[in-house]
Amino acid sequence: MSLFNKVLASIGIGGAKVDTKLHKGTYSAGEAVQGVVEITGGNTEQPIDEIYLSVMTTYIKEVDDNKFTQTGTVGKFRVLDKLTIGPNEKKEIPFSFDLPYDTPLTAGRTRVWIHTGLDIKNAVDPTDKDFITVTPSPLAHTVLQSVQELGFRIREAECIAAPRYLRGTLPFIQEFEFVPTSGSFRGKLDELEVTFLSASETRIDVLLQVDRRARGLGSLLSEALNMDESHIRLSFSASEMSTIKHKLQEVINRYS
Repeated sequence: MSLFNKVLASIGIGGAKVDTKLHKGTYSAGEAVQGVVEITGGNTEQPIDEIYLSVMTTYIKEVDDNKFTQTGTVGKFRVLDKLTIGPNEKKEIPFSFDLPYDTPLTAGRTRVWIHTGLDIKNAVDPTDKDFITVTPSPLAHTVLQSVQELGFRIREAECIAAPRYLRGTLPFIQEFEFVPTSGSFRGKLDELEVTFLSASETRIDVLLQVDRRARGLGSLLSEALNMDESHIRLSFSASEMSTIKHKLQEVINRYS
């Protein structure tokens, strides 16, 4: 019977189960994610080689004009090594890790979740999936809020595969697409795209894509040749938060 139970557990029947319980469901980038991993043993004793948590999201990848959804890992964190769970035994393992600063925000179609995995040799690894809401860090919030105060409304936010020239530690970037609805940029720009290239507690690197509206024959020609767009890299430190709006306005004015 014991051997039969082990065979069943190896194919995922009557094996250990995992349930991660987060202390809350909303986090800002850089904040500590805390909770417990609850493991319930199955019909037989099982050795667990590793317990890990991964921050996951999806992004759009385009190949030969076809778009498909890809799963991406933002960060992976080991909770515990080497554990044996007995039949029907329950164990709770507390955890804490800092949500990476480059975790995408849950805006638009972007979704983020915590994937829990148990590494069990010669068996189907039990997993759990918990969606979370990710809000901006103070610096990212200031950038996005400043853009809106300059008369832009967010139209779309999505994660896409990073172009080769922008590829960093992650295979994707998150773009925030804004349209001017009021203020001095209405009628001058078609859209403004904001991308956070890298971030930390004290600094954030931003890419602005300024898309000018065609005005006259020369502008129409530039638009047809994709010459109506300017890409500007900016960097802001925490000590500059009070001046971010003014600096963004200056840069956008310069390239409008």
